[in-house]
Amino acid sequence: MKTLAYLVGATALAASFAAPAFAQSETSAGANAVGISQVNEDMKDIERDVRDDFARSNDPYRNGNPDQRQGVFGSVALSYSGSTGNSENQDFNLSGRLSSNQGAFSQSVGILLQFGDNNAGKKDTEKTFVIYEGMYNINDKFYAFGLGRLATDALAGDPITLSNGEGFGALEGRAKRDAYFGVGPGYRVINNDTTAWRVQAAVGVRYTKLVDVLTVDDTAPTPTGTLEYDSNTEVGYLLSSRFYHRINDTFFVTNDTDYLTSDANDTITNELGLNFKMADAFATRVSYKTEYVSDRAIRTDNTLGVSLVYGF
Repeated sequence: MKTLAYLVGATALAASFAAPAFAQSETSAGANAVGISQVNEDMKDIERDVRDDFARSNDPYRNGNPDQRQGVFGSVALSYSGSTGNSENQDFNLSGRLSSNQGAFSQSVGILLQFGDNNAGKKDTEKTFVIYEGMYNINDKFYAFGLGRLATDALAGDPITLSNGEGFGALEGRAKRDAYFGVGPGYRVINNDTTAWRVQAAVGVRYTKLVDVLTVDDTAPTPTGTLEYDSNTEVGYLLSSRFYHRINDTFFVTNDTDYLTSDANDTITNELGLNFKMADAFATRVSYKTEYVSDRAIRTDNTLGVSLVYGF
């Protein structure tokens, strides 16, 4: 199971990295027909990913609650696209978030709905995601937190979701339900503007309902077979560490470590980040992430990431 991460945000330093590099661009008349609009959208996706990469390199809660909006607030976003002609498909997405910040206590609930039809006009996506994040600062050192996630896939066992060339057996292990909720304490071991290190532990419960393929018949034009669903509830323990050290005004180091253990498997992730601001308009971040999952054939994956921004 992927470790749940919930401490995401940008400090002023990260914002100063990314802000100068990205300029707004207008779309010219005729741009849709010649393909310029799509390239512009792809460029914006890259720019957004780089911004997010720099933002995640900081821990906004390392010294306590950051300055944040008080009270209850939220947002809702919706998107829909449908096409006819050479293909018949449509996609609908709805997301919403409700947050509440009251002094030392902050929490938020988010929901994401995804529905879609494939080119044959048959439903191939029907997913729901709900997340919860909460934190209460007891004092400058101690805090309590809770986090939860619920994911449902109504079509997990439907062969229509298989890609071309996949057999019925590819449904094996897909999650129809996957839920986790955990609570625990956190402690700031080092807590100053230059160096911050905090650790936290949680005990949680995970519930899964997975596809179990019993028989397979891939000789028919449409893959067929029989299946059932296996439900499982298990206790999981989560240990996390967040380390931040600012060497000078232009260079800081971060290291994030998470360890999740349960009867299903052990998952360990570690990400080391080196963040440089070499000039007012030139900055880069180099990260190295290692993920270990005990029940995979190849247990360890390593990822090198480089984000670069330059504005003029």
